[in-house]
Amino acid sequence: MQRSKRLLGLALAIAFIGLAQSARAQSEMKGGEIKIGEINSYSLLPAFTEPYRKGWQLALEQINAAGGVNGKKLVVISKDDGGKPADAQTAANELVSSENVAMLAGTFLSNIGLAVSDFANQKKVFFLAAEPLTDAITWSKGNRYTFRLRPSNYMQAAMLVEEAAKLPAKRWATIAPNYEYGQSAVSVFKKLMSARRPDIQWVEEQWPPQGKIDAGPVVQAVAAANPDAILNVTFGADLVKLVREGNTRGLFKDRAVVSFLTGEPEYLDPLKDETPEGWIVTGYPWYSIKTPEHDAFLKAYQAKYNDYPRLGSIVGYVTMKAAAAILAKANSIDPEKLIAAAEGLSLSSPVGEISFRKIDHQSTLGAFVGKTALKDGKGLMVDSVYRKGSDYMPGDAEIAKMRPKE
Repeated sequence: MQRSKRLLGLALAIAFIGLAQSARAQSEMKGGEIKIGEINSYSLLPAFTEPYRKGWQLALEQINAAGGVNGKKLVVISKDDGGKPADAQTAANELVSSENVAMLAGTFLSNIGLAVSDFANQKKVFFLAAEPLTDAITWSKGNRYTFRLRPSNYMQAAMLVEEAAKLPAKRWATIAPNYEYGQSAVSVFKKLMSARRPDIQWVEEQWPPQGKIDAGPVVQAVAAANPDAILNVTFGADLVKLVREGNTRGLFKDRAVVSFLTGEPEYLDPLKDETPEGWIVTGYPWYSIKTPEHDAFLKAYQAKYNDYPRLGSIVGYVTMKAAAAILAKANSIDPEKLIAAAEGLSLSSPVGEISFRKIDHQSTLGAFVGKTALKDGKGLMVDSVYRKGSDYMPGDAEIAKMRPKE
């Protein structure tokens, strides 16, 4: 009898806690505002994160001008993680415990995205990862509280492999930053490329530290391997150094190059007249996209900032639009209701409609694939085609094997 009473008491206590949490969530939704906690590497990677911030600020302005989320003002509390996973987790904890945010959003580097995703899973907080590209965030280390907007390494690799497999090149070398993103990108590209072209060989790998490439020895080592083609995963200042050294030493002459992200203005523009021509890249040719949705975004962005958008601008803009759509559909800040609202949610974006898949919480946002070109001393992305993300994902059965059981 005593045991039954104890069990009954425990059940009532659990039920009471659940009701209290639900009541808190509903009461906070009845207030005048809803808070989103946003985290990113603003001080470390301003070339991407500043346009990203401008993108979400534009979206936030539009959302609130249209009445907010179910009549409530959307407020963003933003923190800089400095490019450090531990600082990102500290920021996440402060946003949740002190600011009582409804959800977390943002992050750029893959290792930081994974750190915040782990925090979200432990604390049962909804997290909308904006930029980190590692496949692990939705697959091997995926969890029910984490959703991702950008097309993953697998998706972008599959898009690039579609073009790379057509090349006659048989001997391949790779250059990638030695951290989660670079390792993941090279691994999945090699897997997909070898499946399409069993005749190719991988003759050299270079793993410079992120942000600290010593381009001379890297270029020398790759040249010594005499590959027919090169896969590049470096970006930012590392990319500029690699291109400069590679041009000086003739590394790219008569060699095909396939490169993640290089067509994004953040990384293409700094190359200026050193831009190598003919690289197969993913990117964002904002100047050649002619759709009503993108025209409206471009007009609003240029009017507000007197500047052209970068890919970060699109990511920030759609991240905030997606967050608002999830909150509006859930009509609650309860994490379980946010998850239910996000799974299968569709929304429009400047590049077309996207949705968040229920099976792995990956969005179907795609990417543009094209080639680099040089015109009037400036790098451009030409012959670009938008590839829908939904067309470049593995099947449900394969995904189910990769995701942890919950």
